[in-house]
Amino acid sequence: MTNILIWILFGLIAGVIAKFLKPGPDGQGWVATIIIGVIGSVVGGFLGNLLFDKGVTNEIFSFYNMGMSVVGAIIVLYAYNAITKKS
Repeated sequence: MTNILIWILFGLIAGVIAKFLKPGPDGQGWVATIIIGVIGSVVGGFLGNLLFDKGVTNEIFSFYNMGMSVVGAIIVLYAYNAITKKS
């Protein structure tokens, strides 16, 4: 149970950083930010493993994991905004 809470917190941090770094307005709230951050962490870990042959490290916190989580969260945030964009 503790690991799930840590990943949710990690996803929240990654989502907030991604939201801050991505230019333009975003209409989602905190719950969507957490979900985008957690999904972004998974995407970032997958990309890190695919591109750099270095998956998620075994440490609870590392700057590599956080960086890849933020990159993944930015990608997911752009995808989310593209899908939900109202014309």
